Amino acid sequence: MARLVAIGTAVPPYEIQQSEARAFAKELFSQSFHDIDRLLPIFDHTGIAKRSFSKPRSWFEQDHSLAEKNQAYIEMACHLGEKAIQRCLQQAGVEVTEIDHLIFVSTTGMATPSIDAHLVHRMGMSPHIKRTPIWGLGCAGGVVGLARAFEAAKAFPNHRVLLLTVECCGLTFRRNDLSKSNLVATSLFADGAAAVLVVGSEVDEYHSNGGPSMVGAMSTIFPHSLNVMGWEILDDGLKVIFSKDIPMLVRKNIQPLVVDFVQKHDLTLDDIDSYITHPGGRKVLEAYQEALGLSKEQLYYSYEVLKQYGNMSSVTILFVLAEELKQ
Repeated sequence: MARLVAIGTAVPPYEIQQSEARAFAKELFSQSFHDIDRLLPIFDHTGIAKRSFSKPRSWFEQDHSLAEKNQAYIEMACHLGEKAIQRCLQQAGVEVTEIDHLIFVSTTGMATPSIDAHLVHRMGMSPHIKRTPIWGLGCAGGVVGLARAFEAAKAFPNHRVLLLTVECCGLTFRRNDLSKSNLVATSLFADGAAAVLVVGSEVDEYHSNGGPSMVGAMSTIFPHSLNVMGWEILDDGLKVIFSKDIPMLVRKNIQPLVVDFVQKHDLTLDDIDSYITHPGGRKVLEAYQEALGLSKEQLYYSYEVLKQYGNMSSVTILFVLAEELKQ
């Protein structure tokens, strides 16, 4: 078994209110949509009040090459990743040299050597540290990374496993993409990082820390789902792809999956007190409520993280988990 010891989070310095993002979108997308005023209420209906970005608003008003965007991603990913790791390890009372395995998750930029390698050098980690960079999981990456950390700590009970997720969604913005998908993305996505320390049963923190035990993980791949979320890689950057059917997919699929998972651990839905769900957007959270028969109050922290930070892709679920654990 493994135990979750601490979570550290970080966001970049440029905070933008949702009202400012709405005004920016109106100016930019009005040349593509003559009925732009009919579409702009999506900004008001997201449940988002503000978001943090790696660049100021003026940066988004200019064109940038893929190379320029990606260099900005590398620099900010290292900066945010270091801050999140420092905050996590400070909570746990663990030195960076004591980490045995670093798992890095991201989807919004590319680097070889990967960001985890940069951070090993930058932070003075052990030269013998194990590294597992994972790319391309999108919003699911936070949960998948946590599952891999759990499995690694279970397999090596004397190991400290550090999961780091970093997403700079804002840096993927393509100013000349005047599609409805990009308009919706402009209303939702943001930047951030989260680091989670998971330890095996033979590590001191396992016995001294009051964090939760991790007892299982399960993943499911839906058929015909490759077009639900992703990137189309173009000369000027990463073009966002996501389906309007995501809330419907949650309503249709999540309840039987959760039932199947908890039954494997001799539980029923009546035994579950709390759910930590990815706040992909207000409609996604409402779909979770409907599918699982939950009240809005039962997803309070998911709604609150969405309000204060927006959708940071893989990072967001770990912000929700951090808020839940504070209670």
